[in-house]
Parts: sequence; C-alpha cells; structure tokens
Amino acid sequence: MTQDEVADCLELSRAAISQMEQGRRGVSSLELYRLAHLYGRDIQDFLEEDLSEGETVMALFRRQPGVAMDAGVLDSLRQCITLGREITNLERRLGLDRGLATIPIYPVPAPDSKWDAVQQGGSVAAKERHRLNLGAAPLPDVVDLLESQRIRTAQVDLPDDISGLTLIDARHGILVAVNRRHHVLRRRFSCAHEYAHVLFDREIRGMLSRSSDRANLNEVRANAFAAAFLMPEGAVRSFVYGLAKGRPSRARMDVYDGEVALHAEGRMEPGSQDIQMHDLVRISHHFGVSRAAMLYRLKDIRMINETERTTLAAEDQAGRGRAISEILGLPELDHEAERNRFHSRFLSLGMEALRREEITRNKLRELIQLADPDRNADALLKQAGLDTIQPVDILRGEC
Repeated sequence: MTQDEVADCLELSRAAISQMEQGRRGVSSLELYRLAHLYGRDIQDFLEEDLSEGETVMALFRRQPGVAMDAGVLDSLRQCITLGREITNLERRLGLDRGLATIPIYPVPAPDSKWDAVQQGGSVAAKERHRLNLGAAPLPDVVDLLESQRIRTAQVDLPDDISGLTLIDARHGILVAVNRRHHVLRRRFSCAHEYAHVLFDREIRGMLSRSSDRANLNEVRANAFAAAFLMPEGAVRSFVYGLAKGRPSRARMDVYDGEVALHAEGRMEPGSQDIQMHDLVRISHHFGVSRAAMLYRLKDIRMINETERTTLAAEDQAGRGRAISEILGLPELDHEAERNRFHSRFLSLGMEALRREEITRNKLRELIQLADPDRNADALLKQAGLDTIQPVDILRGEC
C-alpha cells in the first residue's frame, strides 16, 4: 500500500505516515486500531517483539491473487477479519472461549476431475451427517449447527459475486462469513458450502467463494457437499415417494418360486408420477432450500430430466411457486428478519460485556458501527440510555 492510501485510512497526511515509518512520530490508540483494521491484524501483533506473517490473509492472497486488486473485496475482507477478532475477544471476556474447532479433517486427495469432486463431496456429506447423528432428517438451522461445532459465523455485506468466505487462524479459530445481501435460502446453502471448506481445505486457511471461480474443483466439491448435506438423496426420494410421485411409470418384478420365475408388470396412469409445482414447493420447504436448488438436486438424482427442470424453473420465475406457497400456507421465509440475526447475537455479547464493565460504551458504539455501518450508533445508544461515552483504552485490549 502507498503512504497516500494508508494516510486516507488513518485520516492523516502522507507526511505523518512517513514520520511514523521513520520512528519520528508516536501512534495513538485510535490510529493503532485503524492500522490493525487496514492490515487485517490483531492489535497485539503491533506490540510484539517480532511480527509474524499474517498466515490467514497471506494464504488467501496466494490462493486468489486478484483479491488484492479489488478494493471492494479488500474492504469486505478487512471487515470479516475485524469481526472475527472482535467476536473472539468478546467471548473470552465473557468466559465463552471456544478455542479451535475439533471437527474432523477428511484426508481425501485433491480431485482431478469434476466427477471426482462431486463424488468426494457427496461421500463426505453422508459421513458428516452420520457423525452428527442427523440421519435423513432435514438439517436444523445451519448457522446453529456450525456454532455447535465451535465455528464462529457472521453475516456481512459482500460484493454480489462473493457468496461467503472462510478464515482459519490459530489465535481466533475458524470464522465462516456469508453474504448478508443474498437471500436467506442462498445464505443457508453458502453456510453448508463454507462448512465443506472447513472439512476439506483447512490447511489453506483463507478461502473466498466467488461465482467466477465456480469451475474450480475445490468449489465444485464444496457445492456438491452442500447439496448432499442439505438434501440427502435417500431422504429426498423418500419424501417424493410419500407424495405418490417419482416412481417409474412402468414397474416390473420377477417372482421366483424356487424353480422358475413369473413375470409381473404394473403401469401407472400416464403423467401421474410427474413432479408438479405444488410438489416442488412442498419438497423445497421441507428441506429448507430454494426451489432452484431442489430442482437441480432432483435432476442430479434422476427424478426429473433437464426439460422438466427448465419447465418448472420457468413456472417458478413467473411467480407460480410463490403463489402456491401462500395457498399451501407455506410462506416464504422473512429475509429481512433473518439477515439481521448475526447482529443480534454479536451485539448482545457486546451489551453483556458492557454490563460487566469489560468494555466501555464507546467500544459498544464501535461494535454497532462495525456490524452495520449504515446504522446510527449514537442515536441507538441514546435511545437505549447508553449514550454516556467513556474513554477507550485500546492498548488494554478494548479492541
């Protein structure tokens, strides 16, 4: 970064940055906080005798060098790193330190084809569901599931082509962040996708999931894992069969009596086994996924063909799926309410830390602003009766 870029972040002149570099100017606690945010580091790193390489950030840059050239992505990455650090610090202050996740790493070789990636993803999804005693039931809330595995989660505003990211750090553990701007059902899929990176790619340490990288075999594998994890083939088939749908139009059986076999054949009424929009609505709602995701899953397990998928997808885009959901009493999830769940959990930690006098009111204000830069933190604190500002001592670990 140039001195001008650093100066803009710290709201100082370029000359002041030059004086800092030459050891001719002191650094205030606020400037130190801004430097830590700018470089994606913990403030304590600046106080150590030796500054180690930022493994997580550098690993992400090595894996995706184009990130460093995208200012929007860099800003989002900085926010995620800062959020992860703040969550860790708050939990430790409140005696909730979870340490590093203890979930397994699946030692599979790097996939050498898309087919290989799909097979690995599906196989590990089945193993992980078994390990978690999930059986064939629909997944519970995926965020809660990740949190139960000691994985910290966040929802942040990211560029539209980024669905999520995973950061793994020895000091702060594992953080999975998904795009707050995406629909709640897409975020659910993204959580499962990032969970796959935790299981498969933990040695990489920093992973960014972008639509432009969807052909990357690790991304293919993560998508295959997410589909199988959220929509297990056996469970989907069983549910569809329970709707009296999805079976072959003509069934044949051989009845063996010990010497010879007798052939028996049955035929279904033409079209009776075709999956309709109302079936799709019920299946998708049951498994907590989007109708588009379920259509691809049904095609993958050969319960519909590509023509049927495109026909149903077109009907859904025309609004039939939403209308049928309302008729069936299966309303769409409240996207706006769900997208702010992280804020409530994160800021409740901050308010509890304030109550215990572990942080100052000014620090809580910073946390509110970090969670959502568009919110008026001062007005919210005043409305809640928490507008008395106390001094911040960053060097004691306030940030």
